[in-house]
Amino acid sequence: MRRQLSLSIYLVLTFVPAIHAAVIYNNDFPNNAIGIGSRPSAAGKIETEGADDFILPTAAILDGATFTGVLVGTSPSITSVTVELYRVFPLDSNNPPSGNVPTRVNSPSDVAFASRDSIAPTLSFSTTNLGPITTVNSVLNGINKVPNQTTGGEGPVQGQEVQFSVTFTSPLSVPADHYFFVPQVDVAGGEFFWLSGPRPAAVTPINPDLQGWIRNENLAPDWLRVGTDIVGPPVTGGPAPTFNFAFSVSGTLVPEPSTFGVMALGVLALFRIRRKQER
Repeated sequence: MRRQLSLSIYLVLTFVPAIHAAVIYNNDFPNNAIGIGSRPSAAGKIETEGADDFILPTAAILDGATFTGVLVGTSPSITSVTVELYRVFPLDSNNPPSGNVPTRVNSPSDVAFASRDSIAPTLSFSTTNLGPITTVNSVLNGINKVPNQTTGGEGPVQGQEVQFSVTFTSPLSVPADHYFFVPQVDVAGGEFFWLSGPRPAAVTPINPDLQGWIRNENLAPDWLRVGTDIVGPPVTGGPAPTFNFAFSVSGTLVPEPSTFGVMALGVLALFRIRRKQER
């Protein structure tokens, strides 16, 4: 019996897939194509949310993230950081939608699925200053209902490029699904603009790779596509641009329960074979 028990432990340790905390999705390679506002409500400022997507192929325990943006202002001071996860419409949403935007297909849902913030505090953060940057375009205030959604953007913004490294001090346990990542930064004496990243994603491609969306509290619960709806087609003709945004997500992927079931059956079969051989 002791020999069989030792064999079972060996088999489980050998054949159970290794589970390690790691970067699950990484597209935190910012470029200066566009910056979008993403902030909580504060004195004189309405809430604005920028969103970009990633996929979890299995359940996961998320323990951190990074994202990169521009701090604008003469002496900007970061007062809080929030990270939210949304699922894809129509989950967590009223359906049919209001009709205040061109489409809700492939948009974030009406309400957040999960969130962590530095005020609670359920996350901690640090920043790395990457130097000065000027974006080609931006979106902050021009977030309008149809038919006035296409503004072309609000032009360049100039400031300091900053990468945020976030640790979820209360990790997020979430099921396999398609999610939108929404970082918000409250800045006293300035603004935060989330920077665009490669499209398709540079290191961790996903399929489908949905474009970035944005909304403010005047538009909520609806969302607009940053490129297709707000920036729109170039005056020279051709399709509207589409944008990803710069972020990464880290944590632990959890094998599906069925995986352990199959392995347990395999171990049991080996036990039976072993016992027959010893008789």
